[in-house]
Amino acid sequence: MTHALTQRMSGRPQLVPLVNHARVSLRHTPREVSADAGYCSEANLAALGEREIKAYASTGRAKRPAEVTGRISGALTQKMGQKLKRARHRSRDRLRIQIVDPVFGQIRQARGFQAVQAEQVLICTAHDITKLAKAS
Repeated sequence: MTHALTQRMSGRPQLVPLVNHARVSLRHTPREVSADAGYCSEANLAALGEREIKAYASTGRAKRPAEVTGRISGALTQKMGQKLKRARHRSRDRLRIQIVDPVFGQIRQARGFQAVQAEQVLICTAHDITKLAKAS
C-alpha cells in the first residue's frame, strides 16, 4: 500500500516519492499514474516521462494551481490538457474521479476520520480489507 499525508497546501512534491514507493511495493514500475490537479506540474510530468510512465494528471480545477504564477502552464502541462480533452469520458483521469475520489469522501465523512498520519494508515488499511472481503 502506498500513501502519504502532508500539511502542505499542494501535494505536488509528493508525487514522485509516491511513485517511487509504489515501485518498491509492487516490485515493478507502474505503467500509468492518474493524479488530480494538485499533483500536476512540469517537473512531475517530466519525471514520469523519464520513468516511461503514462501520466494522466488533471490540469484544471486546482484549488491552489501554482504557488508562484497562480496558474498551471508549461509545454508538458499543455500537452496533458490536450490529451485529457481528446480522451474525454474515456480518460484515465475520469476513472480516478469515479473510483478513487469517492474513497476519500467515505473515509472523511462517513467514517469520521481526520487527516492525521496514524489514522490515515489505519483507515486506508481497513477500507482495503473491507473491499477485499466484500469482493470474495
